[in-house]
Amino acid sequence: MIIEAFEFTLKDGRKAFVRSPGDEDIPEVLDYLYVSSGETEFVLRYPEECGKYTWEGEKALFDRVNAADNEAMLVCFVEGKIAGLSNIAWSKGLKTRHRASVAIALLREYWNLGIGTRLFEELIRIAEDNPQILQMELDFIEGNSRARALYEKMGFRIAGVKPDAVRLKDGTLLNEYSMVRKIHREA
Repeated sequence: MIIEAFEFTLKDGRKAFVRSPGDEDIPEVLDYLYVSSGETEFVLRYPEECGKYTWEGEKALFDRVNAADNEAMLVCFVEGKIAGLSNIAWSKGLKTRHRASVAIALLREYWNLGIGTRLFEELIRIAEDNPQILQMELDFIEGNSRARALYEKMGFRIAGVKPDAVRLKDGTLLNEYSMVRKIHREA
């Protein structure tokens, strides 16, 4: 699904631009995936695992997402550089099409500027515009208090825990928490 591009002002006064991804973004997205993987333990990949991402693979992903009617990807740019990505997707299956899965990740230099909030507002708008979606879902890793605070601010609540779901290189085991945000609709 192609989203309508939009701009907004960051807390520091700079402008951010958000749109669906295109082929011209692939080299920078590949770099973003690598850099974001090394900035925090809360992304589900290490930088050395990013070799599996290729230009052809990202092109296929972008083409599929942009043509889909049940998913969208948002790329946020600040001063022409990718600041972060977010996405939303939902099943076409009769029993699960009411559930939309969302995810977001920003490069560290763009944390605390209002980007996460604005991207979530757009993901919520997409979900609310689809009458079949009744809830949005996401997961976060134990210790990611910044993300949890954002998710709670956006109306998500913890619905479950997967004990020891993530194992770091040093052997540390971390829980993964599932969160849900209900979409309230008029009866």
